[in-house]
Amino acid sequence: MVQTVDPNPQRVIVKASDATNDDVKLVINGQIYAGWQEVRITRGIERLPSDFELRLTDLYPVEADALQIRVGDSCVVMIGGTVVITGYIDIVQPTITPTSHEIVVQGRSKCADLVDCAAEWPGNQISGSNVLEIARKLARPYGIDVEATSGHEGLKIPVFSLMHGETPFEIIERLCRYSQLLAYDDEFGNLLLTRVARSDYAASGFREGFNVQRASATFSMLDRFSEYRCYPNAFNTLQELGEAGFLVATQPDASVPRRRLKVLISDGSGLGGQDVAEFRASWEMSRRWGRSVIVRLTTDSWRDKAGALYQPNTVAPVDIPAIKVTDKMWTISEVTYRKGEQGTQCDLVLMDPHAFDVAEEALQARGPIEVAALPKNLGAR
Repeated sequence: MVQTVDPNPQRVIVKASDATNDDVKLVINGQIYAGWQEVRITRGIERLPSDFELRLTDLYPVEADALQIRVGDSCVVMIGGTVVITGYIDIVQPTITPTSHEIVVQGRSKCADLVDCAAEWPGNQISGSNVLEIARKLARPYGIDVEATSGHEGLKIPVFSLMHGETPFEIIERLCRYSQLLAYDDEFGNLLLTRVARSDYAASGFREGFNVQRASATFSMLDRFSEYRCYPNAFNTLQELGEAGFLVATQPDASVPRRRLKVLISDGSGLGGQDVAEFRASWEMSRRWGRSVIVRLTTDSWRDKAGALYQPNTVAPVDIPAIKVTDKMWTISEVTYRKGEQGTQCDLVLMDPHAFDVAEEALQARGPIEVAALPKNLGAR
């Protein structure tokens, strides 16, 4: 189905009937393309960019030929009346058989250019800027806006030098580690700097026997260490204090049952030396501790009981005793909306909130993961 609309995703007119339906629409140059038979749309707080794949098989090739979709086109992907990705068409793949005509369309959010392309700035040196300001300067040549939630603008960096061949996101992601920030794209293709949400709750979650079709939990000691030792890459180590002439920051994890040492090089001495090394050591310990349990599940709807799409960086209750995860609150790390022969499904990756944050209780390394019990007013859909 093809329909003409305003191509600006901020101005698309949404009918009341669109508010909670799961019709997937691809908007290109004012045209809406709908009726996709297979859909995959993936967003997450640890992946950049968001991406999608849409597939349509038509028994009447003449109608399929009417799809005027070209690689490089700007596009908006909507689920019902909700924008979920704003970006570009990367791949268009038409296929014919004696009886049918198939077309596959793949694309990514606008932030794909931050991942693919080279960073550029006059003189390759940025002075007196915080992480948000540096990110904005690197994203500007590619027409991408960068925003930060309140208080999450990142460290002030006296002088930052770009290295030839680095991409903007390689730089931004590295600087975000020093400031303990997440960097991912929003539905309008902008880059967002923030921290893990602890109070943005989905209206319902996932409960065994109700809305969980498939689930697994991974309990792992891989990539965890009893001590994290971080050395800043100081300019003149012979004049610095610390072990063998180096400043050093250490962060223990008492919940690891045997000695396992992890040495990190901060390479951020120009950002604050010892403080940055301490942030990095704490960041590594907390994130690895949080990732020692990961829940992956498939549910039978894209929406919670209030009709809102499940979104990355929101908190949802999980109660699946069969995989030893009971009455806990988890952060949605990644969400994939799927439609195909198996019907409408939503694949989610959930982790303890400490997997994305450096919180005081996580740094105390109080043993196996323990997260808050479910608020009484939240339950499965």
